[in-house]
Amino acid sequence: MGRKPKKTEKPQVNPELEGFNIQINEFGEIVSTFNIQKINTFLDGKVDDKKFRGIEVMKRVEDEPTGTPTEADTPPSGEGPER
Repeated sequence: MGRKPKKTEKPQVNPELEGFNIQINEFGEIVSTFNIQKINTFLDGKVDDKKFRGIEVMKRVEDEPTGTPTEADTPPSGEGPER
């Protein structure tokens, strides 16, 4: 007896993820048709994460890049570092 051929039906997906396809290539790398940021944004909005239940999640301020000196970090003009 031979094997039954695999069915190639497309699964039902959310309309926001229409066209999403993910595969693993010959090198073991995950290849996707969507940017990982778009997938993460979708999951953050649609999936309940039990680790964060009852906790208000603070979002990082996007306006100020991290690692830049602030006014408090810089000495006033005319004064250099103490020796």
